[in-house]
Amino acid sequence: METKNIFVVGLEDANLRTLRRVPGAEHYRYHPLLTVSEIQEGEIPIAELMDKAVAELDRFDGRIDAIVGYWDFPVTSLVPILCDRYGLPSPNLDGVIRCEHKYWSRLEQQKVTDAHPKFALVDLDGDDRPPRGMNFPMWLKPVKSFSSELAFKAKDERGFAEAVEKIREGIERVGKPFQWVLDHARDLEMPREIAETGALACLAEEAMQGVQAASEGYVHNGHIVVNGVLDSINYPDSSSFLRHQYPSQLPREAVEKIVDVSERVIKGTGLDNSMFSVEFFVVPESADVCVLEINARHSQSHAEMFEFVDGVPNHHCMVELGLGNEPNMPRGQGEYRFGAKWYYRRFADGIVRRLPTEEELEQLARDIPGVEVDLVPAEGQRLSDMDAQDSYSYELAFVYTGGDSEDEVKEKYQRAIDSLRFEFEEV
Repeated sequence: METKNIFVVGLEDANLRTLRRVPGAEHYRYHPLLTVSEIQEGEIPIAELMDKAVAELDRFDGRIDAIVGYWDFPVTSLVPILCDRYGLPSPNLDGVIRCEHKYWSRLEQQKVTDAHPKFALVDLDGDDRPPRGMNFPMWLKPVKSFSSELAFKAKDERGFAEAVEKIREGIERVGKPFQWVLDHARDLEMPREIAETGALACLAEEAMQGVQAASEGYVHNGHIVVNGVLDSINYPDSSSFLRHQYPSQLPREAVEKIVDVSERVIKGTGLDNSMFSVEFFVVPESADVCVLEINARHSQSHAEMFEFVDGVPNHHCMVELGLGNEPNMPRGQGEYRFGAKWYYRRFADGIVRRLPTEEELEQLARDIPGVEVDLVPAEGQRLSDMDAQDSYSYELAFVYTGGDSEDEVKEKYQRAIDSLRFEFEEV
């Protein structure tokens, strides 16, 4: 079989490790395109990133077989624009935009389901009062952001005004490059509300009840497939993720509703030839579900979990779609019955003075089978200077655990973090 040249936007070591384990990887040559720091940190000069990516691809002395990515914006927009330029299979940009513009996404969702919260635009140039008819508590977020950045829960009018001020200060980092995408999307039929709103806008949504879960799958030539449903569990009394676990332990009726609503909202957005994940709030007792958001990509956070349980990381579907093929994801062929990704966090600022060493991490993997650890900060880094963090905590490490029960994956996580030695200078 001929070797395929696959360019991966924002390729880094942790995901390269996983990509090398997808079926057929011996016939794939992965090439990095742009760096993680360029696409995730600081300002996002999207026009310059596009020019740099094109220059690098034009210099390549060989055939380009696929351009793919697993990061959130701007990668979700760069990939279809680049693929269109080079005549490669890709997600459709108009579908991606309808998923990722949070207000537009809500407008499309309400056409096909009532499984969404009450929502309204916030006038960032107004008087800091909540939209008429909205009830506290509510969440405020830009119409385009990522990793819960600039998402704030307001319990009263004072909290609402404080959240609006913070969003005003930071909205341009992602909003301006997303506006560039809106302006450059050819043949995009934009509703009047979206044309008037643009990308530098803020959405308010009434807080949803229940526990969090997510579906993940793909759509190929209009054929929608949900690969699985996962649980997302927060730290106690916090909106910050503690872990994702697969498969979901929700009641069967709730899982079936998640799959049904996922298929309907993906069809409604018109997304095609793309991975997707749909995040939900679920009330287990009643099986009521409510869409939190739609992502026009798979989650790299789920890769190891799918591999633990199904035998293949979800990157497999991304690669197959990038090559123009219908993915064929196995079920239940992995080494374990459960997989989890844990977010080991610190809830106070500080400067990192010591990280676990490579030798310590390698010893940990030998001591506890079914455990992998990826560190997040760099030594000497101030935690509050890290990009793509939520508004309340700082990620120190991602810990992946596989086991044959929930108790086993929990026990492996506890053993792992007990052995991770971090040191901080208090700020």
